Amino acid sequence: MNDLFIIGIRTVFLYCLILVVLRVMGKREVGELSVIDVVVFVIMAEVVAFALDSPDKKLSHSLLPLFILLGIQLLTSYISLKSKKFRDLVDGDPVMIIKNGQIEEQAMRKQRYNLDDLFQQLREQQVGSIQEVSYAFLEPSGNLSVFTIEDTQPVLALISDGVIQKRHIQIIGKTEEWLLSELKSVGVSHPEYVFYCSFEQGKLHFQLKEKYQ
Repeated sequence: MNDLFIIGIRTVFLYCLILVVLRVMGKREVGELSVIDVVVFVIMAEVVAFALDSPDKKLSHSLLPLFILLGIQLLTSYISLKSKKFRDLVDGDPVMIIKNGQIEEQAMRKQRYNLDDLFQQLREQQVGSIQEVSYAFLEPSGNLSVFTIEDTQPVLALISDGVIQKRHIQIIGKTEEWLLSELKSVGVSHPEYVFYCSFEQGKLHFQLKEKYQ
């Protein structure tokens, strides 16, 4: 009976603690969890299970790993906010699967993404034919973002937080030299000063970082 009482108290306490921890970690949809988020949640579940399965063990033995995991998650979130390279390493980057009605076979093989998965996700978005698709991107979350010929076409960041996105520049048929030249023509001497830059409707649009405005 004593063990049942301890388990009950720990369950309520850990439930409240996990709610607080998840609130501190920030709001993200399940489909948008990064690899680090998933690892943290899996280990967290194991730690909580250990605390409930072993009422004879000190609760502090479980609380310490929980707070360490919280610290790891907050640290990686901060690094991710500051570093685009770290975000790409952890979360990955969207991969173009379809371009102008043509399936990018090599990209699909690299992502281990098969035709059945592709056609299923196209059907889920009421797209009946590959020929209707101008661009389709496999997002880091596993979702497929589809743009048909009639849709407004996707806007790709050419510069994100001061980092030039070379692959995006290639997709729109431009070069890095062209981008740097366009920036210099409007008085921006270095891409590091740019928070966000895109090419929309034949024009370059950009926003400088706050400290350079």
